[in-house]
Amino acid sequence: MSPAAEPIEAISQRVDMFVSAQQETVTDAGPEAARFISAAADAVTGGKRLRGRFCIAGWRAVEEAAGPAGSPPAPVIAAAAALEVFHAAALVHDDLIDNSDTRRGRPAAHRALEAEHRGAGWFGDPDAFGRSSAILLGDLLVAWSDDLLEEGLAETSPERAAAARRQYALMRREVTLGQFLDVAEESAFVTEPDDRHAERALRVASFKSARYSIQQPLAIGAALAGADAAQAAALAAFGHPVGMAFQLRDDVLGVFGDEAATGKPSGDDLREGKRTVLIAYAREALAPNARRIVDELVGDPTLDAAQIASLQQTIVDSGALERVERLIADYAREADRALSGARLGNAAVSELRDLARAATVRTT
Repeated sequence: MSPAAEPIEAISQRVDMFVSAQQETVTDAGPEAARFISAAADAVTGGKRLRGRFCIAGWRAVEEAAGPAGSPPAPVIAAAAALEVFHAAALVHDDLIDNSDTRRGRPAAHRALEAEHRGAGWFGDPDAFGRSSAILLGDLLVAWSDDLLEEGLAETSPERAAAARRQYALMRREVTLGQFLDVAEESAFVTEPDDRHAERALRVASFKSARYSIQQPLAIGAALAGADAAQAAALAAFGHPVGMAFQLRDDVLGVFGDEAATGKPSGDDLREGKRTVLIAYAREALAPNARRIVDELVGDPTLDAAQIASLQQTIVDSGALERVERLIADYAREADRALSGARLGNAAVSELRDLARAATVRTT
């Protein structure tokens, strides 16, 4: 097994063990409950385990500053697994908000639950059932993530448990706020001056993704290693720009990504009306008439392949894609500088740099 695969395997095994225990608790609740738990199990299957890996890397970076770290202890693996369960909850709700039909090449949770209703021949509207059930599914996964985190924190010192718990709670609040800002921006952009759109899109990226995906997982892992203020600050200074670059890469893939690699239709962000930095930069470069056409098209769920291709070409010709790629590179350099001279383990710093590349130079 490669070094990169080891944390992924450890996290996935911990998630599987937790889910199996949860399935045992509903054996007397009937077949409908069993189907619901199966849907939750499906939601936590797969993925790159990026947030959990950053959690482990944050722990290792602090632990190795004092000597060889060895394998991550049970509390760290549990926290990393809890992050992945919480991420599954976020994806379930995100797909519902965005009306996305697919996730990782499979039906999104609400569509799978809709199909369950239809296949069972139940009474009522399958679509409404799927959407209502997905809201509850996401809520269940949030509860599971808390339960799993607390299982792990019970095995560490009260001081480290309290520090990790604070970071986890902060992450939950910030990503919820970020999700709302993302939804709000799809409507609020019309009331803001054009030259503020990019700034507002970056604010969404910070709260919805950068802090949640990279910065806070690092902070949780570091807290479990007993990080001091200087170590925590260095990891935050590294984690936030990596997270920003990660989200900007996601924005690029949301417009230009290959469906076979991303598991989502090409141009899906354009149909969903995502007001990303990519769109903000394109609008800045367009004449008023062309800008109005873009505004009319972005957010239209019926966009066909030709319209998607036209918007993609407009974004490229405006120079927006090139500007975003430069911004990604700038964030990556900022993150790399934050590690220079930090009192963190040398091998762990190398791992952090590898993870940063994996998060920002990718096709999925």
